[in-house]
Amino acid sequence: MKEKIRVLVKEPEKAPEEREIGNTLEALQNAVDGYIETVTLAEDLVIICNEEGRLYGLQPNCRVSNLRFCGTILFAGAEADEFTDLPATVEEMKMMFPNLWEEAG
Repeated sequence: MKEKIRVLVKEPEKAPEEREIGNTLEALQNAVDGYIETVTLAEDLVIICNEEGRLYGLQPNCRVSNLRFCGTILFAGAEADEFTDLPATVEEMKMMFPNLWEEAG
């Protein structure tokens, strides 16, 4: 398992930003402010979000693949049962999910 991974962080009302974060449960929970849940977008791409974001009234963030997310979310790579570096560049992510940048306030 990699100690740190390259992710795309999308906070409410902000444009996504590439960052390197610790690849531990604690670091991921801190990043999304609670227990994590993953949403698989592709074989090698997941969203990591707060599983109770709506329940706790976290600020609405964005919509991806007809799912609405609240609070900070992370886009990360996935390989088997492990998180890994984002499998795409920021430019490729902009092409796949242009609304993430358009909705930023």
